[in-house]
Amino acid sequence: MLKTYRLDQSKVCEAPPETGSVWVYVNPDDAEKRQLVENCRLDEHTLNSALDPDEQARLEFEPEHLALILKRPKNYSAQDQFLFKTTSFGMFLFRDRLIIVVAEDIPLFEGKQFSRVSSVNELCLKLIFRSIFHFIEHLKIINMVSESLEAKINASMENKYLLNLFTLEKSLVYYLNAINSNSTVIDKLKVNAARIGLTQEEQEYLEDIIIENTQCYRQAEIYSNILASMMDARVSIVSNNLNVLMKTLNIITIGIMVPTFVVSAFSMNVRIPLSGLHHAFWIIMGLAVVSVIGFMVFWKRKKW
Repeated sequence: MLKTYRLDQSKVCEAPPETGSVWVYVNPDDAEKRQLVENCRLDEHTLNSALDPDEQARLEFEPEHLALILKRPKNYSAQDQFLFKTTSFGMFLFRDRLIIVVAEDIPLFEGKQFSRVSSVNELCLKLIFRSIFHFIEHLKIINMVSESLEAKINASMENKYLLNLFTLEKSLVYYLNAINSNSTVIDKLKVNAARIGLTQEEQEYLEDIIIENTQCYRQAEIYSNILASMMDARVSIVSNNLNVLMKTLNIITIGIMVPTFVVSAFSMNVRIPLSGLHHAFWIIMGLAVVSVIGFMVFWKRKKW
């Protein structure tokens, strides 16, 4: 599916294909891919890489354009079961045109940073910044989810919440790899800023992008280290909760067995003491109660 836009008064506006300077292909079919390869001279392998979620970010210089493959977070759904995934998208920067290839239909030009765009070069940089901002937002969500799971683990005796934390830790590993991969591309953009034709303002904006990406990587690294270092402690918490439950069940079991033994001793089918007393039943019940009280006193003195 093709969507076309143009820069009108420093804003990104929808436009017909013949006047559009920004072409967005959403999961292009074979005919659209063929058109991009034949008419726009895009490399077929690079084009397919833009739709491959496992592809690493990279920057390539072609005779007529600049090809960028970048990583971004994939939209999360309940079916992912706490697994935050990454995907790829491609930007093919020509002198006066930008072609964007994405695997899913997402709002690309939302946010105040797109309220003022003077060139396709600046639009390309702001899309990179938008991807970094998307990572930061997902990291905040992951942190909130992990705190919620930790609170549930403190009172849990099953492995479900631990497995969810393991999944979050796996997600952070994917995010670290993706952010680091983007960092390589951004650094390469900085080195080749003059070759690409970036203005002084765009180069300064690129410096801000590098800072934001570095902070994003460090934030993801901190969250990943915290989850990894505390995982053994959380496993111990679940194990301790189970031990406390078993201890409680043992207390209840022994507490029931002691009076049962007393009552059973006086209910044997042989001649026993108190068999001739009129109040023997209540005496036996009293002994059962006393045995329970004695057991509880003994348990507390031993501090079991």
